[in-house]
Amino acid sequence: MTLLAHGVGSRTDLPIPLGLALYGAGAAILISFAALLLLWRSPKLGGPSSGCPLPTGLQRVVDAPALRQVVQAVALALLVLVVAAALAGPEATERNLAPWALYVTFWVGLVPASLLLGPVWRVANPLRLVHRVLRPLTPSAPGVPRLPSLGLWPAAVSLTVFLWFELVYPGRADPGTVAAFLVGYAVVQSGLAFWFGEGWFARGDGFEVYSTLIARLSPWGRRADGRLVLRNPLANATATPAVPGLAAVVVVLLGSTAFDGLTRTAWWQSGPGAANDSLSGTLGLLAGIALVAVLYLLGTRLSGRLAGQPAGVQPRRYAATVIPIALGYTVAHYFSLLVLDGQTTWILASNPFGLAGVDLLGTYGNVVDLTAVGPDAIAYVQVGAVVAGHVTGVTLAHERALLSERHARASDQLPLVVVMVLFTVGGLGLLFGF
Repeated sequence: MTLLAHGVGSRTDLPIPLGLALYGAGAAILISFAALLLLWRSPKLGGPSSGCPLPTGLQRVVDAPALRQVVQAVALALLVLVVAAALAGPEATERNLAPWALYVTFWVGLVPASLLLGPVWRVANPLRLVHRVLRPLTPSAPGVPRLPSLGLWPAAVSLTVFLWFELVYPGRADPGTVAAFLVGYAVVQSGLAFWFGEGWFARGDGFEVYSTLIARLSPWGRRADGRLVLRNPLANATATPAVPGLAAVVVVLLGSTAFDGLTRTAWWQSGPGAANDSLSGTLGLLAGIALVAVLYLLGTRLSGRLAGQPAGVQPRRYAATVIPIALGYTVAHYFSLLVLDGQTTWILASNPFGLAGVDLLGTYGNVVDLTAVGPDAIAYVQVGAVVAGHVTGVTLAHERALLSERHARASDQLPLVVVMVLFTVGGLGLLFGF
């Protein structure tokens, strides 16, 4: 199996005709929109103050600094192990732990971990531990006052860099290159944290921001007073602060996933991508992000104009409604990668340096079980994730419109809904090589 193929099926894997899937998906969005207009006439999800408080004892354990330090220390040890394996382990990509640990187990596994446990990388981020240990050795952070004005734009940039590295750079699977990226990323992020303070990680570390956004669809949340609560995941998403750069982050996630799908089409492989060089890939990635950005800006600004709302704030206001759409695409593209290729991480972790006679976990002799999930199941998950993400996005957009206008009209929301339908049809078409 080729690393970074992402494991998604081709259009022939779909157990129903592709045209029927496209029409059905688009119809599902429109029907759900019509149902919302008829039956959902006032805000129903609750706000930041909603939720069932968890026991005080449990919150004390979760928020205990000692627990976070232990978790971050374990994460730092694993990071060091992966870098060491990249530098001193087997040279062949298929036998080296580092690429599989980074691209599959960490990057893809961050999604289910954040959905189930909340913003896990904000708790486990080892760079926060490094910063706290080294902070006494450095002067006070002079950039702290400027950090709020940056919003999430730094995270959008760092995510774009990582996604370019993952999807475009020809040598991305080389173990030495993986080590260089991990060390370089840690040095840059830590350096910026020394300048802007520890709050930098919540705004500039793309992995932490990504985990936090995905966690907006988890059942765990916090009230304004800091109390940990259990609540409707949609209420969590609705309560997402509309900070500058939020729209940029979700657009980068959507646009990069669209590009990922495009690279597996026959048109790309026999045309722009035939040379397998950085230039065509970079232009394709930027074009995918730009196309999604233009469509999203048009939809949100036109919806705002029809509703009599300031056009400039609309993209930021509705950005949280795109989080489930980005999540749906992520699940569709990477589900089988995690289930199938993810097994390789645990096989190689049993002997990270490829030493003779070493088998720490008793898995080193295993082979990937390609029957763990069948092509029909993969296809159903792919279609279901995309459609569910868009239906949820429409629901959140309608709730946000009601919160903003109280008497939201169909005509006000229609431009954004049309954009979501285009995302659905285009996303499924690219997913199955249309």
